[in-house]
Amino acid sequence: MNIRRFLTAACAALCVAAPLHAADLPPLSHRLTQQAPKPAPALKLPDLDGKLHDLAQMKGKVVLVNFWATWCPPCRREMPSMERLAQTLAGEPFAVLAVDVGETMDTIETFTGQLDTALTFPILLDARSRTMRAWKVAGLPTTFLIDKQGRIIASAIGGREFDHPEMVEAIRGVMGQ
Repeated sequence: MNIRRFLTAACAALCVAAPLHAADLPPLSHRLTQQAPKPAPALKLPDLDGKLHDLAQMKGKVVLVNFWATWCPPCRREMPSMERLAQTLAGEPFAVLAVDVGETMDTIETFTGQLDTALTFPILLDARSRTMRAWKVAGLPTTFLIDKQGRIIASAIGGREFDHPEMVEAIRGVMGQ
């Protein structure tokens, strides 16, 4: 079974209950798990406009790399907080890269068009899930925090509230290093 089918089936299995409203859902976590620094795998993908983004060219910045898909409920929930984080840290040595796994531009644009706020960070296209496999992503959403030297220093599987004050403080701490 390929990874996309597995992730789709897993998400569908988790989502068989009656639809819930945001007020009925538990809060998203606001922590990343620190880990021993290790070099980030290559990440060189086009965005929705065809512009190529290369993580290797972003050294000197702290980068939040988020693997997601529109069919993933926690991914959908965390996207607005990721935009608020990007806005909060605008002008600082920080970037967000949202890597959509296996979907078409039309599907992504339909989802982003439903958001209350337009996204200002790039959405990268991993159409064949090659980058996801290289990063050993086990579930969606998965987030990695990359330091200024291009090393993974923290990660998380599952939805996050990226603009939570503790998360913003932790990221600023990494930027100050």
